[in-house]
Amino acid sequence: MLKTDTPLPKQLDKLIINANIATFSKDFGYQPNSDNHNEYGAITQAAIGIVDGKIVWIGDSKIAEKCSQENVEITDIQGQWITAGLIDCHTHLVYAGNRSNEFEARLKGASYTDIAQSGGGILSTVKSTRDADEGELYRQSEKRLRALISEGVTSIEIKSGYGLDLATEEKMLRVAKKLGEDYGITVKKTYLAAHALPPEYKDNTDAYIDKVCEWLPILHKKGLVDAVDGFIEAIAFNLAQITKVFDTATALGIPVKLHSEQLTDMGGSELVAKYKGLSSDHLEQLSEAAIKQMAKSDTVAVLLPGAFYTLRDETVPPIKLLRKHRVAMAVSTDCNPGTSPVTSLLLMMNMACTLFDLTPEEALAGVTRNSAKALGMGNKGQISVGMDADLLVWDIERPADLSYLVGLNPLQKVMINGQWQQR
Repeated sequence: MLKTDTPLPKQLDKLIINANIATFSKDFGYQPNSDNHNEYGAITQAAIGIVDGKIVWIGDSKIAEKCSQENVEITDIQGQWITAGLIDCHTHLVYAGNRSNEFEARLKGASYTDIAQSGGGILSTVKSTRDADEGELYRQSEKRLRALISEGVTSIEIKSGYGLDLATEEKMLRVAKKLGEDYGITVKKTYLAAHALPPEYKDNTDAYIDKVCEWLPILHKKGLVDAVDGFIEAIAFNLAQITKVFDTATALGIPVKLHSEQLTDMGGSELVAKYKGLSSDHLEQLSEAAIKQMAKSDTVAVLLPGAFYTLRDETVPPIKLLRKHRVAMAVSTDCNPGTSPVTSLLLMMNMACTLFDLTPEEALAGVTRNSAKALGMGNKGQISVGMDADLLVWDIERPADLSYLVGLNPLQKVMINGQWQQR
């Protein structure tokens, strides 16, 4: 799979040698849903050349070791494994407050209705997030981001949706943007005002959706919106209401995605496929008809095992049908205070395998190649010439270890945009 006679470029910034690489690149035989392909797109005894933060050469380490160029930084990783940087493509990471009291109450027998009637649930997080100033919201959210970064997350999606008013939605998105700037990682900011109905619009859902559509161009003009999300469910919004949000986003040239088919099948995945959306997420109740539409529109299926686990769900997403119709599957934490208080993407890889029957190869593709696709990032998620040099070095025997090991973090080195990071 590796062309050993490819010469080195005339000038490199950095050179990584003696590497085993899970490329997930078709250039090295990776072909999902195929019985005859090179698993993980794996190559051994390989090297990577980098210029200006981009991968410009992949070849035989023996050739690289003969490099005599001046001013090239050479890193010998001595047979360890390299993957692309991990990408967490569905998070609600920016919020204030703590709902462990609700977790404890549920374990003592309280119902979701009991908790909601006592002021808990999502509206509890909305109140805390509205009350927090921007500095406090940043400080609380930063802890979660640092945990994800410590396991190799180099790109992340962060949604709004705990503001449900213009001022707080903007505050959340500003915090998300600042976190990315301060930590030097890629943050994709998603507008999710169509997440729940705020108390001030009780019994007037359509009027609230009108406001959601009114706020979107304001926030987009400020550079705070990379994508638009919504929640179609009996406890949230219906097809007609989210269609109005999607029409507004489309008119502004903003891609869409959706929380769909988590509790019931309301046709959300077919709707997002109609708009050629980036992804449809959750999907426990997904139908084969919707899967076929997702395949046609190249919409990614985002699996969220943390929410499945926390809610003790018993309906597994239709993995075999997604494979059958060759729909790309991503895996994410769904980091949020109520149903997935998770800050470990490695744990989600294990859960995707143990709970959803993904293979370790599918799980790793789900947090690299396919998660990049779910965020519309064609420059990340795999290791091939032209891609961003977001790279991780792991002390593992084989790529499957990343899904197999629980509680052990084998990450050794992190490179973002061609620069080694201090850890």
